[in-house]
Amino acid sequence: MINKIIGIVLIVAGVALAWWGYNIYDSASSQLTRAINGDTPIEAWLGMGGGVVSVLIGLTRLK
Repeated sequence: MINKIIGIVLIVAGVALAWWGYNIYDSASSQLTRAINGDTPIEAWLGMGGGVVSVLIGLTRLK
């Protein structure tokens, strides 16, 4: 039972983290930086990647 609760929390947190990372990726300052330098902020990659990993771990806890 506790594993299912942890899994649900990880999924919710992972979705929120991935959404936050995408918002950083899609922000106006990030778009300007990508247009000038071609660089993407590390926070965007960490947010999206960490969110995906968190969701995957959460899914494995639900089984």
